[in-house]
Amino acid sequence: MKRINRLFAVALLAVCGLALLPLCCAAFAAEPQATPQIVDGIAAVVNGDIITLSQVRELSAPREKVLRSQYTGAELEKQLKATRELALKDLIDRRLVIQAFKKEKYEIPDHFVEERMHEIIRENFGGDRNTFIKTLEAQEYTLGEFKQKEMESIIVQAMRGKNVKKENMVVPPPKIEEYYKQHRNEFTSKERIKLRLIMVPSRADTANAAAQRALAEEVLGQLAGGADFAQVAQTYSADSSRDLGGDWGWIERKTLAAPLEKIAFNMPVGRISNIIEYGGNYYILKVEAKEGGVTRSLAEARPDIEKKLIQEQAHDIQERWLAGLRAKAYIRTF
Repeated sequence: MKRINRLFAVALLAVCGLALLPLCCAAFAAEPQATPQIVDGIAAVVNGDIITLSQVRELSAPREKVLRSQYTGAELEKQLKATRELALKDLIDRRLVIQAFKKEKYEIPDHFVEERMHEIIRENFGGDRNTFIKTLEAQEYTLGEFKQKEMESIIVQAMRGKNVKKENMVVPPPKIEEYYKQHRNEFTSKERIKLRLIMVPSRADTANAAAQRALAEEVLGQLAGGADFAQVAQTYSADSSRDLGGDWGWIERKTLAAPLEKIAFNMPVGRISNIIEYGGNYYILKVEAKEGGVTRSLAEARPDIEKKLIQEQAHDIQERWLAGLRAKAYIRTF
């Protein structure tokens, strides 16, 4: 077999420099559970290689657990079906990549897998090999099966790295500028205000309506005279925040009714509003602090935009490469 060529070796070294927590370890780290035995079957055949139903279930299980907590009935079945189809597609692609690796007659030195295994034991099992082995056994994995999964994981990541060379990708400046103009909201921090509020019911349908308006005027007069907003709120406000001195804390847009939001988010810090009549009540607002609502400049956002667009390019290149592998392969699903 070929020794690793230079480009493939660079990709392989990049893979082995990543944080070593592979997908299969998530299953190994879980507590053993008693599950009913399910008769296995064939999910797909890829150029003669078989993908089993149990492999699909293993890959989709974590996502399925989340879905079962979110959906029921027909919608759950729909979501489960989509998740299993996605898992099968991923397994087919992985098998195609591994077959391409073998076709090129590459080989991975055994010490790469050994080093990766030792790293996993050190990082996830406190360096205790016995605990690692017992965890594998509890999940009904042999050490050989674990090493095979790690070998395949290294192969897939290295082959993808070999076929997608980000260091050679360039994003034209006009494309960066166009992205910035079309996605300015991505570079604008969320606007928040720290708000206090007093609410006085107007009781417009009762004989006390005039008295309530007069009360609101009295409250505003006390505040204008320097009275403490929190103490006045505790005395007069009918809002649920009364016991907190009218404190709503930090809020974002869409928290208040639109007319109140418009006034609150346009008030200077420290200013007390006039009486606002809305929804059958009188409101008095005070903005104690503001933050966010700042848009980063193009120069500041450029590195992030370039990184994002390069990632999109890499994804497109990878998809075209995988599409080429699929087009040349015999794939049958069941």
